[in-house]
Order: sequence, then structure tokens, then C-alpha cells
Amino acid sequence: MLRPKSVDEFIETRERWQKEVAKLREILLSMKLGEAIKWNFPCYMHDGKNVVGLGGFKSYFGLWFFEGASLSDTDRVLVNAQDGKTKALRQWRMLSAKEIKVRKIKAYVNEAIEVSRLAKASVTRKHQNRSVEVPPELHAALKADRKAMEAFGKMTSAVQYECADYIAKAKRTETKIKRLAKMMPMIRRGVGPSDQYH
Repeated sequence: MLRPKSVDEFIETRERWQKEVAKLREILLSMKLGEAIKWNFPCYMHDGKNVVGLGGFKSYFGLWFFEGASLSDTDRVLVNAQDGKTKALRQWRMLSAKEIKVRKIKAYVNEAIEVSRLAKASVTRKHQNRSVEVPPELHAALKADRKAMEAFGKMTSAVQYECADYIAKAKRTETKIKRLAKMMPMIRRGVGPSDQYH
């Protein structure tokens, strides 16, 4: 799959579901969510945290909720795309434009925003009183990467702690190096382990 440079390009290059995906995008943008391309798909954020993504595939189009497992799912529309593998992510698959119910979608997205907000507050409370001790491996990598250093400096102490702790907890040097390689691109984008694609 070619990496789309924008959501407009993503929609224009779909073989199917262009109008349906555009309609879902319109609904999400009306909810004042931030928009970006992540993992080659449109992703929508609230307060910097991933909330919902959208896409069109061969047999269906739809939404996925990054913390879908925490939603009440009153209409029983959410499915786990990879049972046993995916923990939090849930998909809402649609097969026709008739299935785009604006009020229902907004209710699910609003609940997802609330779940995201509460999760972020919980992480902040958990780490806000801890001093951030940057492990030597991360310190050296940040020193050598100005963009990452600037992004790390703008993070909240809670997210800084998560990044540092993720690397520091690795027992083996090889594991620390692997985790550092995984973490640096995320740090450059200003996100931490909790913002990963589930």
C-alpha cells in the first residue's frame, strides 16, 4: 500500500467506499477531533490521544476505536478483528451507506473521547509525582537527535516517565536497544507508549 500524504489522498485512492469514508470523515471532523495519517490510515485524536480511525477495505468500510474494549457497545456493533491478538482495539464494520447512523456514531465517539480522557488522567495521576530518571541509552539517543530532544522536552512528565520506564525496565541490553529503536520515532512525533496502536 502506498503511504498517503493526506486524508484527501487516502480517500481519492480508494478503489471502493470513497463516498462512505468521506461521510465518516465529515462526522468525525464535526466533533472537533484532530486529524492525521497514522499507520497509512486516517486517525482522529482528542487532546493528543488516539481515539478513532477510519478506513475502507475490499468487503467493508468503517471505524475502529483504539480503546473499543472499554466502550459499553450498547448496539453490539464492535468486533475484535484479531481475537487473541488485539487487546483494546475494536472495529465497527459497515457494508453500505445506509449503515452510517450519524447520531449513533457520535454517541460512540463521545464515549471513546471520555474513555480516552479518563485514561489519560489516570496515567497522569499515576506518574505525576515521580521524578523522571532518563536511562543512559535514552539520554545518549536524545543528545544525538535534536528533534527527538525537543519533542521529549515538550512532553508531560507522565509521558516522559512512560518512555524512560519502558526502556529502563528491559533487563537485557539487546532488549533495551530494541525498545529504544521502537521508541525514538514515537518520541519525535511527541507520543509515548500509551499512544501506540493497540
